[in-house]
Amino acid sequence: MNNRLRNLGFLIKDVARLYVKYFERQATQHGLTLGHCKVLMMLSRNQGATQAKLAELSETDPMTLVRTLDRMEGDGWLERQPDPEDRRAHRLYLKPAAKPLIEDIQRLGDKARAEVLAGLSNEERLQLLDLIERVHANLTQLVSK
Repeated sequence: MNNRLRNLGFLIKDVARLYVKYFERQATQHGLTLGHCKVLMMLSRNQGATQAKLAELSETDPMTLVRTLDRMEGDGWLERQPDPEDRRAHRLYLKPAAKPLIEDIQRLGDKARAEVLAGLSNEERLQLLDLIERVHANLTQLVSK
């Protein structure tokens, strides 16, 4: 086995850590926390999710998520509606006031991706994605066994 391959897990972890750190720095400069970005983007893709589902999707501790949601609700970014199937749960929906934030986060993500992938041709970028998607599929299958 090639010795470079032995570093695969460390490299993937470090690339993810650095990418998150870089994005977080950019978000902070725009008055957003990484937590807010994760919650807003996951909720924008999963309107009507319960708090428990959103905590899972955004990889946020449930107690931390409650505080984050309380603040977002107070800022007029989202609303909680009773879950018709479970009176103990609430469904979460973004309000129109969150739309500019979602657009800001998407712009920050686009900028970060462009900077992180600088020096790679479009063909190389697509090849990188194809390879990562294949590794992801392999891992998803292995973990689900």
